[in-house]
Amino acid sequence: MADRYLHFTGTAPGRFLTRRLGLPQPAPLRRWTLETPDLDGPLLHLTAGESTITDELRALLGTTGPKAVDRAERPAAIVLDATGVASATGLGDVHAALHPVVRSLAPCGRIVLLGTVPSPDDHHRAAAQQALEGFVRSLGKEIGRGSTVQLLRIATEAVASAESTLRFLLSPKSAYISGQVIELTATAPDPVADWAAPLSGRTALVTGAARGIGASVASVLARDGARVICLDVPQAHDELVRTSDRLGATALPLDITAPDAAERIAAAAPGGLDVLVHNAGITRDRRLANMPADRWASVIEVNLDSVLRTTDALLTAGTVNRGGRIVATASIAGIAGNNGQTNYATAKAGIIGLVRSLAPRAAAEHGITVNAVAPGFIETKMTAAVPLLIREAGRRMNSLAQGGLPADVAEVTAWYAQPASSAVNGQVLRVCGQSLLGA
Repeated sequence: MADRYLHFTGTAPGRFLTRRLGLPQPAPLRRWTLETPDLDGPLLHLTAGESTITDELRALLGTTGPKAVDRAERPAAIVLDATGVASATGLGDVHAALHPVVRSLAPCGRIVLLGTVPSPDDHHRAAAQQALEGFVRSLGKEIGRGSTVQLLRIATEAVASAESTLRFLLSPKSAYISGQVIELTATAPDPVADWAAPLSGRTALVTGAARGIGASVASVLARDGARVICLDVPQAHDELVRTSDRLGATALPLDITAPDAAERIAAAAPGGLDVLVHNAGITRDRRLANMPADRWASVIEVNLDSVLRTTDALLTAGTVNRGGRIVATASIAGIAGNNGQTNYATAKAGIIGLVRSLAPRAAAEHGITVNAVAPGFIETKMTAAVPLLIREAGRRMNSLAQGGLPADVAEVTAWYAQPASSAVNGQVLRVCGQSLLGA
């Protein structure tokens, strides 16, 4: 369903009225297309504190998209290296660097702060680095005009591991992500021969792929060069086939809760899987006092238990290839909770627990990363059926004051799936426009 309010605020009468009434004024977001694959303008590279990675970071920024410069009147992006900020007084350098230039950022621009993981060995440095999180989350709520702000924590001895993440954050692909904190490991990235098709030669399976977010994920993975297997329940056979045919993918009608689901997935991918995307999910909303056991059990079974069982079986069988990627769909409901969704929020919080526990072990034992994407209000057929006032609240209660699109979730999944994203592990990234719900 079209966002009529977003369209209205783009007109002269709409801008005047919403400004006078103090109503949200969302800006149309610049998303990735074949015609607009990059941000339009230079990248301003700034430093706060005494950095040890200036030269290496400068070289890396020269490969990640916008042209990196030291001065720009209208930058499309700003990267502030704050890895050297080590004290409370040093935080003044962050203010001094951004205060003069933040107003000059182009609409739908990007600000990325680089920091380090707070260390338990130095509480002054830890305090300063943790302070950057509050700074980023607040600036994300202030910045406006469709722009976004992120904090990327890196290992200073492994700057090269940040390339795929910087490419993603400094592009239109990250349009609906703001106020987020991403921590990278020091794992060296696998090489990418062609950044226009980083998944070339890799096989990906997406569950719940017949429609909505799953279909969009399958589409973006195929765009990036993957051979895609689209899985959905047999009841969605016709839609599944249409989606698969459109993408040149393979259709696999299968209930993911079936006892032999893992065996049938393995049979459909004789060369193994390089990317496993757990997207299938259902809702059976009702307040706990009115929720019968079957509504509780079905949501836990589909959204969590089947993910656990299938992942374990595929890892044990070696179906997920070494260097592979596992991506699961969580939700901001699993982070902040949601009225009438105790079953759904429980399952999605469980997905977050799965990711945090399995990620380090899967990386150590199999060279596989495990991450999650946590969507907020995404414009789908499901949200179009939500009552008008609740739907409008869902759209406006975030820093970008609008709903996201299935493609926004898909772009995160594709970034996780890249071979160069080896350092991205155990992350739960919210795709919610910086929703006001939760952290």
